[in-house]
Amino acid sequence: MFCLAVKNKKSVYYVDMEQGNDLMEKIVSLCKRRGFIYQGSEIYGGLAGTWDYGPLGVALKNNIKNTWWRLFVEGRDDMYGIDAAILMSPKVWEASGHVSGFSDPLVECEKCKRRFRADQIEVGENGIQSCPDCGAKLGASRQFNMMFKTHIGATEDESSVSYLRPETAGGIFVNFKNVMDSFHPKLPFGIGQVGKAFRNEIAPRDFIFRVREFEQMEIEYFIRPSEWEAKFEEWRAAVHEFNAAIGIPKAQVHELEVLQEDRAFYSKRTIDFEFDFPFGRKELYGLAYRTDYDLSAHEKGSGQHLRYSDEGEESFVPHVIEPSFGVDRAVLAVLASAYTEDELGGEKRVYLKLKPSVAPVKAAVFPLLKNKPELVAKAREIYIALKKEIPQIMWDDNGNIGKRYRRQDEIGTPWCVTVDFDTLENGTVTVRDRDTGQQERVSAAELAKLFSEKIKV
Repeated sequence: MFCLAVKNKKSVYYVDMEQGNDLMEKIVSLCKRRGFIYQGSEIYGGLAGTWDYGPLGVALKNNIKNTWWRLFVEGRDDMYGIDAAILMSPKVWEASGHVSGFSDPLVECEKCKRRFRADQIEVGENGIQSCPDCGAKLGASRQFNMMFKTHIGATEDESSVSYLRPETAGGIFVNFKNVMDSFHPKLPFGIGQVGKAFRNEIAPRDFIFRVREFEQMEIEYFIRPSEWEAKFEEWRAAVHEFNAAIGIPKAQVHELEVLQEDRAFYSKRTIDFEFDFPFGRKELYGLAYRTDYDLSAHEKGSGQHLRYSDEGEESFVPHVIEPSFGVDRAVLAVLASAYTEDELGGEKRVYLKLKPSVAPVKAAVFPLLKNKPELVAKAREIYIALKKEIPQIMWDDNGNIGKRYRRQDEIGTPWCVTVDFDTLENGTVTVRDRDTGQQERVSAAELAKLFSEKIKV
């Protein structure tokens, strides 16, 4: 069901780029038009690598994050959630190796001065890399640290240097001792966090896939060394469980076993979970067995005791398995999976086939005719009652009924509720299904129960 492949340094995936680019343009256009995602600082010409989530986009993103939190933190007895500060002591990143080694190869065009990541530039037949923009020769490659540097306090010198965190995992490791002292958990246990991270990407690209400000959902799962293989397989299965929960198809997810020469030196095993994005197969999540590298590095750097011991057991530094999920990439994968074009009622339509649990709007309520006060009043009454039970409900009376259906289809609303003259007589409404277009009469009093049951599926 899943493709397990070997990841080589020069692995190439072929994709119909004309078709892929066309699909990406459609997704980006829909996101802008319907209020999912906007270009950052757009009225000032935009800022590369930054994106703003609009009303529907933030609802979709929060639904994905909430699903992850329920599945991996609230739904387990061996997990603890935290929310660590973005600004941390620079010693954290010195100990973890980020200050000295968190870098990408940078090349600069000798003519136009544009900068690119060297590992993303194709080598020509003559063995020389040329500028993708102007074709001129590129200069020698040098390492570029991707951390955003800032200063804390009133002075700006080396003593005040800090960094915007490049990942959320650091905040988990430095809080290991706090969680141990507060809750005294038994191994194995994990600490999970959802939060912002920042990387000064040389060449942000592909919409929200590679950006400079993003969100991560990360877990550090602490184990005994002898447990790692079994726990690794458990988390491997859990990644696929999460994908199913948010509506990412199994057929579009591929496991790539990262070879030893491509792994971090401290990692004994890493799997990249890749997704078939419109622009090619790219990394979606990662799962790594990081041994005891992180806690050992922070124990040495801080001088604090970061060990575990049970009764009658000699203390040791726990090993860790790290499932790492990118929120923005998950959003993009969900949108790409859900984007659908078909024909309904003899007309072409576009709709997002979102899973109801992650859809930003669960149902839209509207009167058949907005110039009939009695229908509007009844529809508002039903809308207000339903919204108290299911918050993500939308009121829509803009345009005729057909335009409302198409608009709700395009933003992925699973059901549309129409209040008509029969509602005034017998208390029933018309419920239209997004995917099939089929309609059925349902008691207005039963709507909350009906939708709640379907959302859970």
